[in-house]
Amino acid sequence: MSVKVDTVMVLAAGLGTRMRPVNQQKPKPLVEVGGRTLLDRVLDRCIAAGISRAVVNVHYKADQIIAHLATRTDIEIVISDERDALLDTGGGIAKALPLLGTKPFLSHNSDSLWIEGMGSAIERLAHQFDPARMDALLLMASAVTALGYSGRGDFTMDEDGRLARRDESRVAPFVWTGVQIVHPRLFEGCPQGAFSLNVLLNRAIEAERLYGIRHDGIWMHVGSPDGLAEAEAQLMAL
Repeated sequence: MSVKVDTVMVLAAGLGTRMRPVNQQKPKPLVEVGGRTLLDRVLDRCIAAGISRAVVNVHYKADQIIAHLATRTDIEIVISDERDALLDTGGGIAKALPLLGTKPFLSHNSDSLWIEGMGSAIERLAHQFDPARMDALLLMASAVTALGYSGRGDFTMDEDGRLARRDESRVAPFVWTGVQIVHPRLFEGCPQGAFSLNVLLNRAIEAERLYGIRHDGIWMHVGSPDGLAEAEAQLMAL
């Protein structure tokens, strides 16, 4: 089973506090890594995978992001304005649902960067997404080899790709990259206002409708100055 995914929701509204002082004068999505902004790298990757439309949410230093996006003509861009209230990951997507349509869409954190393995990770997600069985399909990375990450992992994954949360007392092999294909029905009956996407992912786990695939390249979380330095070094080594 596979789906045609033509729209991406890019989460670019966060305050990016862990990236300070690098983003004192600019929002984190406009921080450059390897000479190109994080936001442009996300859009470049999506375009390469055949995505033609991006919904980008904005809050912190929103005018800078909007002005930057206006320079791009290679993808249709729609702004979801959160300047009145920051809505977190779940609330931000919920607000943007009228702009995203009724089909499954890609959701992509702006600080998630990777080097491809065998082919396009986004195309692999689209190819393996089965709306009959799944409400969301997450791109997972090895917690051991991920750059810019020092946690104990997020999920375990069974042989069918079904995900479960890490037991608090244990280490899990996979970290969530912040990249996933989502069916809009995941948001049915969701909370109002600001909330984390994790609330809905936990609900999908209980319904046995949350799945993952393993990224076979190198994943980098560019969420802090140290993570930025690691990503720069990795890109320079290519």
